[in-house]
Amino acid sequence: MTVGASVRPAQARARQARSPRPPRPPPPANAAAQCRSERPRGCRASNPGVDPGPRRAQPSRWRSLWPPHQSLTGPLGPLRPEEGGWNGCSGSGLLWNLQRRPRRAHKGSDGGRRGLPGARGRAPEVACARPSRAPGTMARRLQPRGAGTKGPPAATAAASEAGPRPHPSAAAEPLASAKPLLRWDEVPDDFVECFILSGYRRLPCTAQECLASVLKPTNETLNFWTHFIPLLLFLSKFCRLFFLSGRDVPFHHPWLLPLWCYASGVLLTFAMSCTAHVFSCLSLRLRAAFFYLDYASISYYGFGSTVAYYYYLLPGLSLLDARVMTPYVQQRLGWHVDCTRLIAAYRALVLPVAFVLAVACTVACCKSRTDWCSYPFALRTFVFVMPLSMACPIMLESWLFDLRGENPTLFVHFYRRYFWLVVAAFFNVSKIPERIHPGLFDIIGHSHQLFHIFTFLSIYDQVYYVEEGLRQFLEAPPAAPTFSGTVGYMLLLVVCLGLVIKKFLNSAESCSKK
Repeated sequence: MTVGASVRPAQARARQARSPRPPRPPPPANAAAQCRSERPRGCRASNPGVDPGPRRAQPSRWRSLWPPHQSLTGPLGPLRPEEGGWNGCSGSGLLWNLQRRPRRAHKGSDGGRRGLPGARGRAPEVACARPSRAPGTMARRLQPRGAGTKGPPAATAAASEAGPRPHPSAAAEPLASAKPLLRWDEVPDDFVECFILSGYRRLPCTAQECLASVLKPTNETLNFWTHFIPLLLFLSKFCRLFFLSGRDVPFHHPWLLPLWCYASGVLLTFAMSCTAHVFSCLSLRLRAAFFYLDYASISYYGFGSTVAYYYYLLPGLSLLDARVMTPYVQQRLGWHVDCTRLIAAYRALVLPVAFVLAVACTVACCKSRTDWCSYPFALRTFVFVMPLSMACPIMLESWLFDLRGENPTLFVHFYRRYFWLVVAAFFNVSKIPERIHPGLFDIIGHSHQLFHIFTFLSIYDQVYYVEEGLRQFLEAPPAAPTFSGTVGYMLLLVVCLGLVIKKFLNSAESCSKK
């Protein structure tokens, strides 16, 4: 009996294996179209022919209030942004559209890139969309919420499919007129300035819009006026020096060639600064080109100042007179040294060294606009201090000799000029006051405007003692300046700076194509 009982179940199993299984019932008609979030919470799939697998936790309606940088999982897995909303169920899509726009990483915040470190400004609510675009083109500006047709997403999609879509330019013009200024999270990273949260112009702008923006409260308006007004002042000043001074020397006399070099450097610096700040929003390439020209004009001005020093100020210093320095060294230091050769070598190297420094400073400043530089403002400030070392003989003259008694105008204006330069460098590097309260000084009072004001004051003092040196030079000119030693150097410098700018623009264009 035990053997028969054990044989019968084995035969039943073999008989069941040989017989075909009955077909499974087809799934319900609405099983494929049914969304999982529409089923009761905690229920399995209604299709009995498919293994539903492990049950997933349903999302909470408060997920939309979570920070956008956290990875969230919906009932169908990770939610992905698409055209007009989010994948998955319509209910969760409505909740996800209430999310604020994710904050971007800006240059200078983390990883040593320029941008907006430490800012805590809330981003505006926008409808997240990722329109398809060709590679290499800029992303389309995100539209603010409420700009399109109101209603549920289904009605909006049906309305867009039923009627013809308007041209993008027709929709962009009302938006630009309604909101001409943008926040820091609505512009490309290359346009964002440290701790400046608002007041940005839209990109791209036309030339007419750029010119009209100088009369509107943007974060570039006072950057323009703080150099445009000094440009007019110095233009009138040099016109009086060249044409209305009442001297017997005509404006084209060789004695005035160093003054022409210096005046062209001063006027070109202010003119290029105004141009860069006004037309910087034409396009990304033109923005880079204008600021490269701005750096080149500062180097040009630095070399022009050295030319004016070389002919008008250095010959009157006792420090560069061998008849005075040789007995002075013997008396103070006890060294029997003939200073004639040393002074002659210095005179021969002043202009070539200043020329090389001008080109090197332009290369370094143009390089600071790339991603490798962590502190671009500090680098540019330090770089443009280097050409000022050509004025070291005047400082040594005041320490070793009685410069205040011999030339009080040079003494007072020289040291006051360098005081203004130190203050300007402090504001340019520290980014105070906008670092203390980001967003409060976006339009008026930020550090770049203060930097412009103090650089204007420094050049204003410099013009005074250069004019005093010209007056002493005309009383007893030691030697007439040559064309090759003044204008020739300046023209050669223009060619070299132009080649530097062209190289950086071509390299930037090739990188953007890659």
